[in-house]
Amino acid sequence: MWKSNYSRREFIKKNSLTGLGAVLAMSSTPAVFSFASRDAGTPAILGGTPVRTKSWPSWPVWDTGADEKFVVDVLRKGVWCRAGVNPNVSVVAEFEKQWAAKLGSKRCLAVVNGTNSLIIALRMLNIGGGDEVIVTPYTFIATISAILEVGAMPVFADVNPATFQIHPENIQAKITSRTRAILPVHILGLPSDMPAIMDIARKNDLLVIEDACQAWLAEINNRKVGTIGNVGCFSFQNSKHLAIGEGGALVSDDEEFMDRCHSYHDTGSRYGRMEDLVGGTYVMRGNNLRMTEYQAAIGLNQMKRIEEETTKRNRNAEYLKSRISKIPGILPYELYSHVTRASFHLFPFRYKKDEFSGLTRPEFLRAMHAEGVRGSGGYSGNLNQMPYLNEAFQSKNYQKMYSRRELDFERFVARNRCPESERLCNEEAVWFSQSMLLSETSDMDDIYNAIEKVHRNSRRIKAGMSS
Repeated sequence: MWKSNYSRREFIKKNSLTGLGAVLAMSSTPAVFSFASRDAGTPAILGGTPVRTKSWPSWPVWDTGADEKFVVDVLRKGVWCRAGVNPNVSVVAEFEKQWAAKLGSKRCLAVVNGTNSLIIALRMLNIGGGDEVIVTPYTFIATISAILEVGAMPVFADVNPATFQIHPENIQAKITSRTRAILPVHILGLPSDMPAIMDIARKNDLLVIEDACQAWLAEINNRKVGTIGNVGCFSFQNSKHLAIGEGGALVSDDEEFMDRCHSYHDTGSRYGRMEDLVGGTYVMRGNNLRMTEYQAAIGLNQMKRIEEETTKRNRNAEYLKSRISKIPGILPYELYSHVTRASFHLFPFRYKKDEFSGLTRPEFLRAMHAEGVRGSGGYSGNLNQMPYLNEAFQSKNYQKMYSRRELDFERFVARNRCPESERLCNEEAVWFSQSMLLSETSDMDDIYNAIEKVHRNSRRIKAGMSS
């Protein structure tokens, strides 16, 4: 179950019963004033006055006075690599300790980026050639690249378009004797249906790797996402809520697993229980994926703000959703009933062009941009159909690990069609950036007013664009 919107039908019914005054009373005073006073004339894209001329907050946030000294002190030490100090008392180790505590997890391992956090998780769970991993197609390419990097086969399960998340029913339908893991992605900072996914995993003896690279501090039943499956993976890339430039992390309560991950990311060197299991300096095939000391220093500074910023984004997202859901053709995200907090890396909604006089999504976005509210169509391609998959299938390793029938690309695409995800990518999804949600609540009215103005003038805009 998910939290439903105040539907259009209910809105019309309430409006007809109680009159315009009651409808206006549903909004805050600043919003009503803005509604009554805005220019009802020419859309900005046709030469009118934009709804908003003020800039939106920039990202990432950097407080020179409060943040810079710590980072500069770390730089001046001249020991910038974790391997150059005791790995348990380094700045990176402090970052790991604080991030694990914030999530409620026993262990954290910081690495170079979110992509490699996923690769490490898959590799250290012994997922590889011949294995199938069920995953959403509505995600960033890194999620699928990680599966291909370990030699496994991605199997795409379609989304619930209302929540933008992988649909548990579609996961169940894709399970075969070769399925080893489910890789749910808490895309856009909205949690997936983890209770249902974990139930499927238990019944089918499957591993669960959570891609929480966009979902820091989001919660299901007051438990942080990334701590529910076998392992959770995070990204700290520059656009993320905890922005380091590049960086990533894994979290898990499985001590032995985390020791293996630590050894792997540090060139295969002995660490923790790995020292007892095998002799010698290098105990496994490893890689060098260590986070630097100054990256961790930046991250520790950013971590101080993440709680307050997450609260603000949630508050503004809830308010914005309550406003724009009243506009015909705008269907904001829905949250599952057990979601106790989202993180809103992005604010998504579905756009129905038929309610906007046939304005295509690109035309709608152009009109919104002219009003001073920039949005995005989000993921513009279908990851379940792109050439990178066939490139992997034609590689020497895949040719040796899989049959010709399994690597038939046309057959693969046909078996992995995800029409709901494709509709989001190609027609319906619209995103607003997380930094917009760090504005004041009154600024959310500008977003509402811009959408409402485009809707109200959509016939004129369409005619103007067609002339």
